[in-house]
Amino acid sequence: MQHVSREARTIVVGTRQSALALTQTGHVIEALRQISEAHGFGYEFEIRKIVTKGDRILDVTLSKVGGKGLFVKEIEQALLDGEIDLAVHSMKDMPSELPEGLMNGAVPKRVDPRDCVITRGGVPLEELPTGAAIGTSSLRRASQLKAYRPDFDIRSIRGNIDSRIRKLETEGLDAIVLATAGLLRMGWEDRISSPVDPDICLPAVGQGALGIECRESDSGVRELLALLDDADTALAVAAERTFLGALNGGCQIPIGAHAVITGRSEHGSELTLTGMVGSPDGSTILKEIRTGTDPQALGLEVAQALRAQGADRILAELGS
Repeated sequence: MQHVSREARTIVVGTRQSALALTQTGHVIEALRQISEAHGFGYEFEIRKIVTKGDRILDVTLSKVGGKGLFVKEIEQALLDGEIDLAVHSMKDMPSELPEGLMNGAVPKRVDPRDCVITRGGVPLEELPTGAAIGTSSLRRASQLKAYRPDFDIRSIRGNIDSRIRKLETEGLDAIVLATAGLLRMGWEDRISSPVDPDICLPAVGQGALGIECRESDSGVRELLALLDDADTALAVAAERTFLGALNGGCQIPIGAHAVITGRSEHGSELTLTGMVGSPDGSTILKEIRTGTDPQALGLEVAQALRAQGADRILAELGS
């Protein structure tokens, strides 16, 4: 492989300061360091920890905090101000529209997008007792779990992964629901009692994927990040995020989506996208599944199909 000489520089990487954020940022930096060495970029990397609004407000549910980008706005401002050169986000935290001048430079290969449960005694979700108390901060999870088992007692918990796991004991819960990806990245897969079937609880848009954000004007970083991008993950996430944007979705709406590559042809990769909008109490769950090769067109098609089913009424009631 030919090595191309480039001007050495230190890339400042912005991230939240939670253990998970720092762990996944460390994984990204290690991958970028290897790419830099292999392709002769000559880059060094340093981490800049940034506190976001979502990190500061922990005593209310995300749906009541309001607004989009609760875990990214301050980091994006640091990017725009030139204080950092790229940012590592959990893709599910990123609003469907990015600020002018910023872009997703890479979407690395996705890990397991499903939710999972951690329960007392390790029992699977379907074996939890009647009236089981389940902790989650997500309206999306609460809506679908109530639809699956109306007897569940859904309770709001906030905090980082480790603090939510502690609340299983300290708040007398029978189970908590988390993103599988976070536990995998922390090396805590042995704590998972069971995954949650997407037929029961569809994941959040972008769950299991990372978004590496940078300035559109920074050609050096863009060139580096392009080598980290996973094409299949990027396609799937593009379909999900287009769906989210078309419904103007955020934390205040029980909304989920999951796209997978289901085939290849001369026209490109075939995607199957499942989208969901539900009422907060789980009394209404609307789902659509469509297949196509254009992720943007597919995302719009599923969103329009859900609107035709009555999603507009739910969105209006929730103030979207």
